Formats: sequence, structure tokens, C-alpha cells
Amino acid sequence: KTEYSIASTTQLVDATTRAWSPEILEAFGLPGRLLPEIAASGTVLGQLSPGLCQELECAPVKVIAVAGHDTQCAVVSIPAPHERFLFVSSGTWTLFGTETDSPLLDERPCALNVTNEGGYGGKVTFLKNIVGLWLIQECRRQWAREGKNYSFTDLTNLARGAEDMHCFIDPDDPDFVAPGNMPRKIRAYCRRTGQVVPNTDGEIARCVYESLALKYRVALGEIEACTGIRYPRLHVVGGGALDSFLCQLTASACGRQVVAGPIEATVLGNVIVQMVTLGVMSDIDSARRVIAESYPLATYEPEDGSEWDLAYERWRKIRETA
Repeated sequence: KTEYSIASTTQLVDATTRAWSPEILEAFGLPGRLLPEIAASGTVLGQLSPGLCQELECAPVKVIAVAGHDTQCAVVSIPAPHERFLFVSSGTWTLFGTETDSPLLDERPCALNVTNEGGYGGKVTFLKNIVGLWLIQECRRQWAREGKNYSFTDLTNLARGAEDMHCFIDPDDPDFVAPGNMPRKIRAYCRRTGQVVPNTDGEIARCVYESLALKYRVALGEIEACTGIRYPRLHVVGGGALDSFLCQLTASACGRQVVAGPIEATVLGNVIVQMVTLGVMSDIDSARRVIAESYPLATYEPEDGSEWDLAYERWRKIRETA
């Protein structure tokens, strides 16, 4: 069998029936017999084989289909019981979205490139894929090649010390997708768009951080336009929850409270699905309540709203000239 959330990412699943789409299979000439049965997240698939139990020196245990897509596991652990929420699963890439009861399939999500992915408990994760800390990671690798071995804390401190609102990039510009000399690519983008070209490493790092925060503001507006819901806060999970500078910039750029944590959201979501399936926890809301009460969460409030409004308008015009 294949679990529903990971099956939904193949684009071969009908978002409404949640089964393999005969129409798509026919269009690609794919015989349905090649595809396994789709199982819901939390399905008990069987029991660990005696051979593996012997090899691992463990007692027989049930094998449970957790959410096979790591982002869906992360969403399970969002510490927001009984609440509609927006999440930012922040790492090398950023997944920005919300949880809905059913897929949104009208023209607007299609035009905005927002996707409906299968989630736990029959939910749908309505999200956008955005380049994330890949940009900082690539800058760090380039600087290391030049003999400057910055830690991520070093880069955050350099960015904090640089001039704010100096220059911006579109993190999703095709120029930034491939690995390579990222600082050079960022300078070239700023030069091409008629901006001040960042010279110092801190200026480059600040440009990346502020541009990511502005990109999140765009995603926020698009998700809210599609769902018709105003979300009071963003939940940042994953490695990016450790980055207090980016979390504060995100709160300010988006004009919303940001709650950061847990960091190991995917692992926790995996465990939660198993615990609910085995009856150790009663349901997803109680599990999320336990997460909220068990892990340190950092809260960031918006600052400098008018400055960010002006920066956002500048950034939009820059994107148009790129």
C-alpha cells in the first residue's frame, strides 16, 4: 500500500475522490495495476516480521502508515489545538500554508500556484512551496570556500548589524535555484534591477532574510485570498524556528504574531500519528495540546508596520523589473 499524503504529491490522485485518477492515468498511458492501494494516514499495515524482530532484538510491533510526506507529519504537530492556523515549515525550503477540510480547486489557487496535498485525518494541506534557507546555506558554502567559516549565528549577527531595507531579491527567481556562487548571484540580481548592490557579507545576508520575510507576506495574502479566512498568527516549525532574526522579520513583514516551535516537528508528527492510532492519545487536538504544553515556544510580535508596508511596495516593483 501507499499512504495518502505521499500519494497525493504524485499528481496522479484525484483531489476529490482521493483515489488514483483514471483520467490522468489514461492521459499518460499508465496502467492502474502498477499502483498500490492508497491507505489513510494512521492505517495499521501489519506487524513487523519475525526476521526483523530477531535482527533488531525487539518484541513484535505494529507497522503504522504515518503521513509519508514529511511536511504533513510536521503539520500534525502544529501546537494549535481547536484553531485555524497558518504554518511555515521552515528549512532548506519553506512550505507555507494551512489545513483545510476539503481541497480548494477553483481557478484562483491554480493561478497562484497553491497546491492541495493530502494530510492526516482526511484533512488537506493547502500550501505554497517557497525557496527557504537554501539561499543562506549556499552563501555560507561560498564564503567557506573563500576561507570565511561562518556559523549560522555569525551570519545572523552580521545581518543584524547591516543596514535595513537596503536591497531585495525575489527568493524564487530562477537564478537562485541552482547551487553556485550565491553572493555573486544576489549582487547580479540587485545590479540588474537598479538597486544598491550589497558589498559586505552582512548586507547580503540581510538582503536574503528581509526578502524571505517579504515573500512570506505574499504567500500569506494569497492563502487568505483563497480561503477567505484571516489568520491571527503564523506557526513556524522546523529548523527555521531557531532563527529568531528571521522569525521577527516574518512577524513584522506579515503584520502577524509568529509562534516558533517545535523544531523537530516532523519527528513529533510521526510519533503523534502512531500514538493516536494505538489509542495512547485520543485525537489530534489533544496531541497538539500536549505539544503546546511540552515544548518551549517563542513568540514574536510585529514591529515597524509602516516601514514594512513601504518596503513591500518597493519589493513588488523590483520583482516586476527583474
